[in-house]
Amino acid sequence: MPLPDASAVPASYEWRDDVHALPGGLDLHFGSRVEPVDVAYRLAGARGAPVVAVLGGISAGRSVFNLDPAAPGWWEDAIGPGRALDTDRFRVLGIDFLGGSHRSTGPAKGEIFPSISAFDQAKLLLALMDLLGIERLQASLGASYGGMVTLALAQAHPARIRHAVVLSAAHRTHPMSTAWRSVQRAIVRYALSHGEGPRGLVLARALAMATYRSAREFEERFPGPAEPTPEGFRFPVESYLMARGESYAAVYKPEAFVCLSESIDLHRVDPAAIRVPTTLLGVQEDQLVPIADMRELRDRHAGNCSLVEISSIYGHDAFLKETDVLRDLLARALD
Repeated sequence: MPLPDASAVPASYEWRDDVHALPGGLDLHFGSRVEPVDVAYRLAGARGAPVVAVLGGISAGRSVFNLDPAAPGWWEDAIGPGRALDTDRFRVLGIDFLGGSHRSTGPAKGEIFPSISAFDQAKLLLALMDLLGIERLQASLGASYGGMVTLALAQAHPARIRHAVVLSAAHRTHPMSTAWRSVQRAIVRYALSHGEGPRGLVLARALAMATYRSAREFEERFPGPAEPTPEGFRFPVESYLMARGESYAAVYKPEAFVCLSESIDLHRVDPAAIRVPTTLLGVQEDQLVPIADMRELRDRHAGNCSLVEISSIYGHDAFLKETDVLRDLLARALD
């Protein structure tokens, strides 16, 4: 993962990108143990400023922003100098998830990794904070799977976080979402058993992409006719989905996808046990996290909790696109 040229990093910034070994390994929520455990992280922003953990989907890693136009971070539109989360005012802490495909400990080729909970990711984050001397987060900003980790952190370790900001994640995974992801995992497992793991991941990711966005966006973007090919007709939306699947499978491990996809579906927290002040963002067109679940989380939350509801053709991926909404939301949550 490329780092910005030293001349691109302001003199007032701290920029640490490293891998730490956790002493003693990690006991997992579902009873297994992982040892040894490495956690890869990036801590970047104004030196000495309050720290905000930023956690994204299962394929997002520590490279939240990068200060390099040639190699942007995965949330570059929203986070960085002068952006919605202003790194001139805060330090941003990003991690590579346990069980994932980046530099934190994860499955080797052909390995079945132990089942991972969002509570395990929260424990990993806390262990890293201890190593870095970070006593308390100003906030944890979590989107999708990262929102689940943020909720787990708020429930299990409330003294270590001042504010939880949760985008497109609720207290549980909806059974319909689990239905879609179960089929995706079955595709990958079948492909792995036949030595075709990357091809299975292409298909699983293509199916997943159809759940991230709204029907209205697909209607607007892919109205064109099918084109004949030697294998049969190919539809514009099909070409898009397969291209996204191919690009994903080129950089992500099938075994890691199975592990963290399962972790999403295992997600459960108790809203009545969360007292950390919380700001939620729900999207009416989100197929994976119904707005009713976001409202239930707000209503059952034991502390100060507010829900911002928006309409967006980007559905579950709105947090990556609706940066103006995010700017207003973070201004209220962090100030």
